[in-house]
Amino acid sequence: MEFFWYVVLMGILAVYIVLDGYDFGAGIIHLFFAKTEKDKKAITSAIGPFWDANEVWLIAAGGVLFFAFPTLYASSFSGFYLPLMMILWLLIFRAVGLELRGQIHHPMWEVIWDKAFGIASLLLAIFFGVALGNIVRGVNLGMVENSVSTQEAHFFFLPLWNPTFSPKADQLGIIDWFTLFLGVVSAVTLTIHGANWIIYKTNSSLNAKLKEVVFKLNFVLLGLVIISLLIWHRIEPKPFHNFVENPFLWIFPLIAFIGIFGLFKVKTFKKDGLGFLFSSMFLVGGFAATTASIFPNVLPSTNAVNPSLTIYNTAAGEYGLSVGVYWFVIALPLVIVYFIIQYKVFSGKMDDIGYGEH
Repeated sequence: MEFFWYVVLMGILAVYIVLDGYDFGAGIIHLFFAKTEKDKKAITSAIGPFWDANEVWLIAAGGVLFFAFPTLYASSFSGFYLPLMMILWLLIFRAVGLELRGQIHHPMWEVIWDKAFGIASLLLAIFFGVALGNIVRGVNLGMVENSVSTQEAHFFFLPLWNPTFSPKADQLGIIDWFTLFLGVVSAVTLTIHGANWIIYKTNSSLNAKLKEVVFKLNFVLLGLVIISLLIWHRIEPKPFHNFVENPFLWIFPLIAFIGIFGLFKVKTFKKDGLGFLFSSMFLVGGFAATTASIFPNVLPSTNAVNPSLTIYNTAAGEYGLSVGVYWFVIALPLVIVYFIIQYKVFSGKMDDIGYGEH
């Protein structure tokens, strides 16, 4: 049952990354490339009917984590308390920026909320990449000092950064050169993803420019991915041991590379949705490959005193996990039907569907 709920949790997170990922990317495009009021409205219209529903997947992931892996929930929500609060405030500012921007038609008012929306989107894209970096790098479980645990084996707390800014330090921080690098990878990836969504859902005058942006950023992304694979060896001595032992796992990096190489043809796509499909493939394949590389760990320990948190030593009791399956079978079809209806109702281009105008 532990493995079943692990797959469910990772599946929910993958859906969230794809769906809310294009929201963040659209916000980044809005910040850097939307210069005219018409283009700004096109971008907000493209995500307007979807962004709040997309964030439900993050709440669902938190619910599954709380139910199925309570020890991991308790450990991560206390250890990552500071960045989680920062993410919460960024989500709030991003939503407020979208909702309040159209309430008063004054240049200063509109500029303030445009910046709130765009900057919050950019920082969220970076922060989620940093969060993934912390998970694959690991944390100092038990707050070990001089080979002695100063706290319970599953407890930790991280400051924003440590004095050395190193991912190999004894006392780690949230941000170091490795996690920040993954934050940059995340920002570039979601910018591409958001641009592809805007191209797919609008006839904006930006679209031709965005195809050029996607094409150029894809070279940057490919270089960043190659570098990340190389520096991963500095964090984990045997980063591909799961892939060697289970060759079927290579399907995930294959999907990711099909996605990234497919994006090099973005200028020639006849159907606007193909770019979004390929960037989604890269996101899902890359996320799945990353989680598969540390399985069964869900939060590695960077010390030799306390064991890593795995899907087995953090899971709830067998009875609770079994009962939860019945509720999952009921909830999943309802969620699927809801999203099918939502995306069917708002199918096609969204240029003429205003958002936040009163």
